[in-house]
Amino acid sequence: MNAQQLSPSVRRVAVVGGARIPFARSDGPYATASNQQMLTAALDGLVERYGLQGPGAVGEFVAGAVLKHARDFNLARETVLGSQLHPSTPAYDIQQACGTGLQAVIAAANKIALGQTDSAVAGGADTASDAPLGVNDSLRRILLEVRRAKSPGARLKALAKVRPGHLVPDIPRNAEPRTGLSMGEHAAVTARAWGIPREAQDRLAATSHRRLAAAYERGFFQDLVVPFRGLARDQNLRPGSTVEKLASLKPVFGLGHPDPTMTAGNSTPLTDGAATVLLASENWARERGLEPLAYLTAYETAAVDFVGGDVAGGEDGLLMAPAYAVPRMLERAGLGLDDFDLVEVHEAFASQVLATLAAWEKRGLGTVDRARLNVAGSSLATGHPFAATGARIVATLAKLLAERDAPARGLISVCAAGGQGVTAILERA
Repeated sequence: MNAQQLSPSVRRVAVVGGARIPFARSDGPYATASNQQMLTAALDGLVERYGLQGPGAVGEFVAGAVLKHARDFNLARETVLGSQLHPSTPAYDIQQACGTGLQAVIAAANKIALGQTDSAVAGGADTASDAPLGVNDSLRRILLEVRRAKSPGARLKALAKVRPGHLVPDIPRNAEPRTGLSMGEHAAVTARAWGIPREAQDRLAATSHRRLAAAYERGFFQDLVVPFRGLARDQNLRPGSTVEKLASLKPVFGLGHPDPTMTAGNSTPLTDGAATVLLASENWARERGLEPLAYLTAYETAAVDFVGGDVAGGEDGLLMAPAYAVPRMLERAGLGLDDFDLVEVHEAFASQVLATLAAWEKRGLGTVDRARLNVAGSSLATGHPFAATGARIVATLAKLLAERDAPARGLISVCAAGGQGVTAILERA
């Protein structure tokens, strides 16, 4: 068999560390930074921290982006070639909307577990500032006709079809192709279905900012965040956020219904950023004197029919797939919510977090102690560069678990566009 021969047994996969750049609001400090530039900065931070220079230092690099230009077609590999990783490091792209970063971690972990590689870096990047603008589709068809033309006359005839309206580009929209609704509008439907009150959403948002600020103040992110383009902290962080201040904001989603509850303050802003995670076998880490922060022990994905399913009832809302993935994963692992010391739920919207918690409770999983939920803040405070969030959460949770003296276990839940969800379990023995 070739060099990719499987090991006779599944190996434990260690989360060794992570590195990311501070997340920035769109059209801000990173407005001119590409996905590749941001991802390279995060990757170089990881390479420098863990001495990953040199041939064969890392088995492979897997990463992705949701908003990609044509130039990003081979993003992971181009990032390697522009980074301090050795050029001989294989790389490939992956994409699953907001679940991209966590799916990259899972893809790398599977190869390590099966003995196909001993180490890997996973991550993701996204820029809402530099979102690709598509050529007007009618113009695109005319240009293709010009390219296929066999004579100058035929080319001129095709070009004569161009009209001023054809020069207007297709602007990217944060909308589901199947429904035409934005993610925020979908979340508003779910919030109404589950009866999620405004005050609870604002309280969750204020807590996220307060906890992220506290984590920065105690130096928690010193070895996780790499300064980039003048930022040393997440730009969206508002340490002074309170329920009272957030209550003054006007709703921005669900405005066609009575008493809308979702505002810019309890929803995640458009964000630019990148994050990476170093994964390895226990032997690889031991040989290099690196202490694993935690181990990735289980993962599960799910999807819901957010078009024809029970959307009005809340069960199959666009962002509710983790309500199905987590129960399946816990049943397979023989665990309950009470077995977790920490719980990380991606905060796309405060209402979505609260609806997910309510769904878990409805499915008999019990309640999540808020003192264990997103203890170092999450996306409402950090921001959410789509493909980077999963890697950010994995690195953050792994370090939080490593800080505890006793064995500990953490749960990760990430919702994603397209009605999907990606979940995982980290443990520290």
